[in-house]
This record gives sequence, C-alpha cells and structure tokens, in this order.
Amino acid sequence: MLHIPFAKSSDKAEQARPAAQSKQPKVAHQSPLRRVVDQWWERLYALAFGKVPLGEQAQLYDSNQGLRDYIWNTAGQTIWGSFFPLLTIIATQLTGAEEAGRFNLAFTVATLLLWMGNYGVRTFQVSDLDEMDSFGAYQVQRVMTCILMLVCGWMYCTAKSYETSMMLISAGAFGYRAIDALADVYEGRLQQMDKLYLSGISLALRTVIPLVVFTVILLTSGSLPTASIALAIAELASLVVVTIPLALLETPRSRSWEWLEVREIFVECFPAFAAIFLFNLIESVPKFAMEGTLPYEDQVYFSAIYFPAQKALLALGFIYKPQLVRLANIWQDSTKRVRFDLIVVAMLGAAAVITLGMTIFAAIVGIPLASFLYAADFEPFRHAQYLMLLAGGFAAASDFLFQILTVLREQGKAMLAYVIAFVFVVAASMIMVRTAGFMGAVYAYLAVMVILFALLAAQYVTIRLRAR
Repeated sequence: MLHIPFAKSSDKAEQARPAAQSKQPKVAHQSPLRRVVDQWWERLYALAFGKVPLGEQAQLYDSNQGLRDYIWNTAGQTIWGSFFPLLTIIATQLTGAEEAGRFNLAFTVATLLLWMGNYGVRTFQVSDLDEMDSFGAYQVQRVMTCILMLVCGWMYCTAKSYETSMMLISAGAFGYRAIDALADVYEGRLQQMDKLYLSGISLALRTVIPLVVFTVILLTSGSLPTASIALAIAELASLVVVTIPLALLETPRSRSWEWLEVREIFVECFPAFAAIFLFNLIESVPKFAMEGTLPYEDQVYFSAIYFPAQKALLALGFIYKPQLVRLANIWQDSTKRVRFDLIVVAMLGAAAVITLGMTIFAAIVGIPLASFLYAADFEPFRHAQYLMLLAGGFAAASDFLFQILTVLREQGKAMLAYVIAFVFVVAASMIMVRTAGFMGAVYAYLAVMVILFALLAAQYVTIRLRAR
C-alpha cells in the first residue's frame, strides 16, 4: 500500500514541473565556433594557473592528417605571402603613396631581417625526427637570433638618422617581424610532431588578426606610426594566446636543453641561413638604392610591380617542393640520372610557362587592377611590369636550382654565385638608379636575376658532368 502515496506525490510533482520549468531561463544553443573558443580559453586558463601540469595536458588534435595538413598549410602560407602586399595596398589607400612608401621601405628592411631571425632553421628542425636537439634548444637559439635582428634593425635606423615618425614605423615593422620569427619555431614544433595543419591554422590566425588590427587603427587614427606599433602588439597577442599554447599543449614536453645543442643549431644551419639571407638581400638592394635618390612613393610603385613577380616563385615552389624527397631518391640511383636531368629541365620549362602566363594576365587585367588597388595610374609602368615579371621568372628558376644543389648536397658551392650576384647588384643599383631613376632599379633587378640564374645553372652542369 506504500506505493499509493508515492504515486500521488509523483503526480503532483509532474503537475508542478511545467510551472517550474517555465521560470527557468532557456540555455542558448552554442555554435561550433563558440564551443571551440570556449574550450580553448578553458585550456589556457588551466595552463596559466597550473590546474593541470603541462606534461599531463591532454592533446585534443590528431596527427598525420594528410589532406587537412595540405589544405591548412597552403592556406596559411598563402595568407602569409599576401600579407605584405595587402599592408601596402591598405596603407596606400588610407594615407597616400608617399606615406605608404615610407612604411613599405621599413617593412622591406624588417622582412630582410626576418630571415636573420629564422636563420634557416625550420627545415633542420622539422627533419629532426629523433630530436637529437631538444625543442628547448631550438627556442633558445631562436630568441637569440630575434634579439640579434632587433639590434641590427636599431643600428640600421640609427645609421639612417630617421626622424621620430620613421623610427616608430620601423620599430613596429621590426617588432612584428621579430615576433613572426619567434612564432616560426613553435609552428615548426607542430610540424615536427606531424601536426602541420595546426601550424597552418596558427600562421593564418596570427596573420589575419594583426592585419585587421592594423587596418582598424589606421582607419580610425590616420597615423601610420600608431598602426605600425598596434601591428606588433597584435602579433604578440596572437603569439601568446594561440601559437605558443598550441605548441605546448599539442606536442610532447621537451627534455632540458644544453648549450652544445644551441651551438650545433647555429653551426649546422649557417649555410642555409647565408644562402637565404643573401638571396633576399640581393632582391632588396635596388629598393635600398632608391632611398634618398627617388621619392618614397616610388617604393610603392616598385613593390606593386615586384609582388606579382614573386608569385612565379611561389607557384613553382608549390609544384616542386612536395617532390624534393622523391628527387633525392632518384638522384641516389645512378641509373636514373638522365631522368633527373629531364625533371630539372621540365621545372625550368614550368617556370617559363608560369612567367608567360602571368605576363599575359598583367597585360590584360594586371595593370588596370594595380591602378584600382593602389589608387594610382599604373599605365606608365606597363613596360616595367613586364621586365619585373621576367625577372621573377629567373628568380623562381634560381631558387629551384639552389634547391636542386641542396638535394645534390652541393649547396656550399652556390655561395660563390650569391656573393658574385650581391657584389654586382650593389654596384649596378647605385649606378643605374642615379642615371636612369626608377627604371634603373628595375634593370638592375632583372640583370642580377639573369646573372644569378646563369651562375647556378653553370654550377649544376659542372656537377652533372663530373658525376657521369
């Protein structure tokens, strides 16, 4: 009989429940993005306040995601590669060509210093699958090179005797690129642990966020120095909130580092650093030669025709870089050397086809598009654009030949070619910019890329003849 009172009590509860429920607030349905963001902040909170020791933090994202790796890495690299052109376009639209030219020059120097900060370590780091050098050693080495690049940037600005405005613009650009270089070592850690897609996501976020901040600050303040400093601050925030936590939470905890490991990284990566830095220095010399001789607005015009030329290098890289391991295996088989030669010739042919296609695009669409994007008439620069695209084709071919020499383990012999090209471009730029102005810088850039290609091609032919 005891079940009867319980039944009645239950009936009353059922009758009362709708009224009680009507008084409770409805819980809003969270979107997938909101859930991811909330989950991420909870992990950051646990990490920051030691709720869970770092070594015991659960990894939430899988490794070995082939398609996802390719998609996100391509997206991140594409966004990162478009960052400088977009900054120049935004600065030109909002402040005019003269002010944008000052910012463009400062960012050119900062981008050159970026390669000093990276020190050519990324490939060495991600291929260190057995972790012969600890991740801690890679971090220490990268902090040291980032400090070095900032010191060199300060020395450059001091030597140029920049006024306050240009100093602040340069400080923002240098700070941004130093943080960019530091973030690369953490993204390299993700790639090393077979989570390349997380590296691509990190790269994309820490490129888009500073770009948005820069645009908003410049739009509201109209001050390039202020926007440049905000750019660096936004990059620092992205590093602290996204990149570093991703690397610490999604990869195994590294063993302690030793100074011997740091020294080894400096020694082993020096040839790659020297080659990459020299190549980018060679590309930048014509712009440096223009400063003080030509108006700052010419920096914008030069960069506007230079950026499309660099797409040839990127496009060719998308074709051959995934095949470098395969090329190395082909070279190891002495019976397949002729096949190796055919692949090299085919890639050089691809560079020519890409250059031709980009030139046709520039002739039909590119010049009007540049005029619209930069709010200036680019019709007078049509001939210069064609020459720059031709130079870009030779630059892409030269970069490919250097990679081939690296596959052949003969990259040290490429240094002579880079040194000769650097000496030539310095002399040619100083003379030709003073005598032919803007077109002199274009002619100097084209000439040095042709010379560099010829020297590297000669090195390859010599090595092949000796290897028969």
